[in-house]
Amino acid sequence: MSGRNTVIRSLHDVGLAAWFGGSLMGAVGLNGAAQNEGSTVAARARIASVGWAKWVPVNAAAIGAHLFGGGGLLAANAHRVSSQKGVAASTTAKTVITAAALAATAYARVLGKKVELASSSAPEDTEKAAHHPVDLHTARRHLACAQWTVPALTGCLVVLNALHGEQQRPLEQLHGMWRHARSITPFMQ
Repeated sequence: MSGRNTVIRSLHDVGLAAWFGGSLMGAVGLNGAAQNEGSTVAARARIASVGWAKWVPVNAAAIGAHLFGGGGLLAANAHRVSSQKGVAASTTAKTVITAAALAATAYARVLGKKVELASSSAPEDTEKAAHHPVDLHTARRHLACAQWTVPALTGCLVVLNALHGEQQRPLEQLHGMWRHARSITPFMQ
């Protein structure tokens, strides 16, 4: 059993909590408030865009903390990944879902920037938007889907973290390592 990894585990968990919670609050609260307060489609898009743009640096820091902590945990628990039955599969699932959440977050930001430019009344934004024409209705619809995809995927990561926590119980480690040893050594059956 490995020693304590409080700092990297905290970075991993707090980063994921902020990524999940912030994306869910944005999809529900911020977008909902923009719908209630904006008098036109463009006004609603501007209100939501301002809020999401203010969230970007915090979200980037949260994602960075989560990834740094995740890398540290992977390094600290590499022996469990290779020797405890089930841990490699759940680690692979976490990696794939993390990549999907990162892609969805990046896609949402790209779409958000397009909506921001298309709905802006600032002369410099209008000029930029003219170079990259966007159908605001379609972009907003795709953005809404992407913004809901992020909390769905990061929510899956929270569940997989719970599974990893259960797999770290001493009895689970013992059973998992025994099952792994039996699976690679046929005469122990």
